[in-house]
Amino acid sequence: MIALRLVRLIETNADKLADSLVEKLGTSVQTSGLHGISRRDLGDRCVEIYGHLSDWLLHKSGSDIEERFAHVGELRARQNVPLADVIWGILLTKSHLWSFLEQQAFLQGPLELHGELEFLRLLDQFFDRAIYFLARGYEKGRALAAISRTESGKGRRSGDSILAAAAFEPPVQ
Repeated sequence: MIALRLVRLIETNADKLADSLVEKLGTSVQTSGLHGISRRDLGDRCVEIYGHLSDWLLHKSGSDIEERFAHVGELRARQNVPLADVIWGILLTKSHLWSFLEQQAFLQGPLELHGELEFLRLLDQFFDRAIYFLARGYEKGRALAAISRTESGKGRRSGDSILAAAAFEPPVQ
């Protein structure tokens, strides 16, 4: 059983965590590609994770995580945000959460240790999957953008030749 106390603590402080994370995302050199994304959009994504953490860890399936984060990856690709910046944003989300938990001195005693270790394992697994599926969605978004550019710039081609051309086109910067 995961440490429900920690999940409740995170979900209760989701808005505060999201606000401070958006501030970090807006000032970090490693996330400069996200600086053009509205603070509200970034905040909504943060609250979506922090505010519903129990759902993400306990109720959402791998396919739910895949669907959500692949969509975010596609969106960021269409917005021309560099993939490294998007991934750093997820890593910063995780690190920000760890810092918050450390400030709260979350380990209270040996009896809670097992539940809290399970919580941390699930948390790591969630963020690892989120990064993987986000990158897959990002790649799909880049491929679709390349196909769209090819179709609009060179006339209509057959599906196979469009996909082949998209595979060799340099990414949009």
